Amino acid sequence: MSLAPVVRDDFSAPFFEASAEGRLMLRYSPSSGEWSEPAARFCSLTQADDLEWREATGRGSLVSWTVKPGRPVDGRPAIDTVIGIVETEEGPWLSLQLPDADLTLLRVGAPVEVAFVQPEGSEHLPVGLLRS
Repeated sequence: MSLAPVVRDDFSAPFFEASAEGRLMLRYSPSSGEWSEPAARFCSLTQADDLEWREATGRGSLVSWTVKPGRPVDGRPAIDTVIGIVETEEGPWLSLQLPDADLTLLRVGAPVEVAFVQPEGSEHLPVGLLRS
């Protein structure tokens, strides 16, 4: 499964600018010290509206996953897509495609590192790579 094209808006521009440089940005609330996922407008703990963009480590661990069966296209064999829920070191959970994931390595707690891909006509998007 290929990733659908994504286009930035004013709110998401800092996220996608950093993604193009290979950096993962999350939202951070200075008043609470809590991290939130990239689309957050308010602190997930206190609802404070002081969120700012901060660079994250890009590392985390696998919480859960699903395998979406692929379909053959133009005579080519079906390719399954693995989607993982990854808890970042900072705390927020991200839903990431895990390209080329070895299904035998999928386990709760498996280390994941964020990488970036750029689908045709899209911004750079985060994906997860399983690490041993």
